[in-house]
Amino acid sequence: MQFQISKKLIERIEQLVEEKNNAELKLHLEELHHADIADILDEISLDDATYVIKLLGSHKTAEVLMELSEVDRDKIFNNLSAKEIALEIEEMDTDDAADIVAELSDDLKQSVISHIEDEEHADNIVELLRYDEDSAGGLMAKELVKVNENWSVTGCMSEMREQAEEVTRVHSIYVVDNKDRLKGRLSLKDLLTAPSDAQISDIYIDKVDYVTVHTAGEEVARIMQKYDLEAIPVVNELGRLVGRITVDDIIDFIKEEAEKDYQMAAGISEDVEADDSLWQLTRARLPWLILALVGGFVSVTVLGTFEGAMEEHGELFFFVPLIAAMAGNVGVQSSAIVLQGLANQSLKGSLFKRLVKEVSLSLLNGTVLAILLIVGGMLLLNLDFNFGITVGISLITVIINASLIGTFVPIILDKQGIDPAMATGPFITTSNDICGILIYFSIAKIILGF
Repeated sequence: MQFQISKKLIERIEQLVEEKNNAELKLHLEELHHADIADILDEISLDDATYVIKLLGSHKTAEVLMELSEVDRDKIFNNLSAKEIALEIEEMDTDDAADIVAELSDDLKQSVISHIEDEEHADNIVELLRYDEDSAGGLMAKELVKVNENWSVTGCMSEMREQAEEVTRVHSIYVVDNKDRLKGRLSLKDLLTAPSDAQISDIYIDKVDYVTVHTAGEEVARIMQKYDLEAIPVVNELGRLVGRITVDDIIDFIKEEAEKDYQMAAGISEDVEADDSLWQLTRARLPWLILALVGGFVSVTVLGTFEGAMEEHGELFFFVPLIAAMAGNVGVQSSAIVLQGLANQSLKGSLFKRLVKEVSLSLLNGTVLAILLIVGGMLLLNLDFNFGITVGISLITVIINASLIGTFVPIILDKQGIDPAMATGPFITTSNDICGILIYFSIAKIILGF
């Protein structure tokens, strides 16, 4: 049964904190999953949350801290000393620890690292901080199980037993040579069934998928998804095994990237949270709103050039919102499909074939919608047939144009090394609004002759 946070539970936790009843408070919390404890901390005051973090053992709270939002985690860290933060960091896997340390201010970062007693752990964190956070080096953890190809099966078992103590979950066993260069992977079944005097070089599998420290996170995700990998080894420029990336890290990465793309598609230019400051939220939203405002001014200007037409055919005005809305919707739909294809690298074939397909699809959709519009307008609004034809042809043309813009703008941006997610949302909607209105009145002028 899924854990549910109740008002009664929160009140009880707050009461126990107030009474300093540590024994019962621990009894309530230590049996809970760390994600559930994080949800509880999100519901209580900062002082109470800090008290709970200090009360529970670092092994437990290290996992809890990883589940908190960056904003909530920063608030709690502001109430902890550098030494107390270091104690939490020591209990985390190196990839998680590096992510947490990277969020700290430069002064606090140095102080926390200096308080980490495990020197190897501290060195690993410093090494990971050198890599781009969205690269394989930035995503990997140093904890793994590796064996030398020259070891015997008997010696290998004792070495693996010692290494496994530092690894939360053993997904794979990697084989290296004397210079730590990745050679392959070892099947646990083959290891258990091999003669005790056999060499690892006799039984390991030399085929292994891997990435380098500079491989982009998106490429790592694509490889792991394609080959259904639970973990993938990471090598440096010399081919030496330096870490591994597990599926849970990739899921977190994909989630973060999806959130960024969603925000950018909605016209938010920075990665922000609802709890961020007013200035941060304004800075993230205002640029695209200014673009939309400029686009609105252009739309008004375009409408102004057809003022005479609206005086002569006032009914033209009532279909402007429909034309603009259809242009924006079709553009966003097209760009969303292209963005999906760019993300999973399924967008293949020549641009000419893509052009033909988009025009054909737009023509089909536009024709169906135009027929529905003409018939509905004549039956419900008593529209003149010529006027219905005008709006119908305009709608088809606008849909084709919007589809082409929504398709090719993301492709062009991607080829220029610009995040194609910028093409969706306000950019596509605004540009298609302007083009749609211009096309609409231009066709009306040709057919209705004003």
